[in-house]
Amino acid sequence: MNYQIELDNLILRLKEENRRPKLLIHSCCAPCSSYVLEYLTNYFDITIYYYNPNIYPQEEYIRRVEEQIGLIRSMELSSLVQFKQGDYQPQLYYQTVKGLENEPEGGNRCFACYELRLREAAKLASAEGFEYFTTTLSISPHKNAEKLNEIGEKLSREYGVSYLPSDFKKKNGYKRSIELSKEYNLYRQDYCGCVYSVRDQSK
Repeated sequence: MNYQIELDNLILRLKEENRRPKLLIHSCCAPCSSYVLEYLTNYFDITIYYYNPNIYPQEEYIRRVEEQIGLIRSMELSSLVQFKQGDYQPQLYYQTVKGLENEPEGGNRCFACYELRLREAAKLASAEGFEYFTTTLSISPHKNAEKLNEIGEKLSREYGVSYLPSDFKKKNGYKRSIELSKEYNLYRQDYCGCVYSVRDQSK
């Protein structure tokens, strides 16, 4: 399925209806959110939700939060972007992936982590009256867009809020995120975030 075409069609409908829905975007980090914000602030009223209990160590988590806030403040966007930070709950992450510690990067451990983070985004979107929620994660060439959208659709049914179909690496989204990271001098981490990605990278 081409999620970018689905998103293009949805945006076209919004333009025809002259509507700007509220969209909650789960962000994994500032670099990945840069292109997504540049793109979607043209069509939605956006709140960035930073909820990433997988990040290791805590110092890295704090650095990434600060980079996200700094980017929102400094980017020249077509509309104002709000920011919400979730709780840093590393023990919840470790409980979620228990038994999956030795799964390869990009496998079932990562899928469980996707769902943990997207579930919190869906809960918040439902509670606070957002029409849509989505995540920046699909911009990465290393992230499974099909699985992300599958999880998003499942949570959409559970929480009664629409999941915005997305594969942000399309339309040169990943390339543009690298350009924006350089433009805004963003910290680009060299591992996904969790302790297992650090371990796998060093192999």
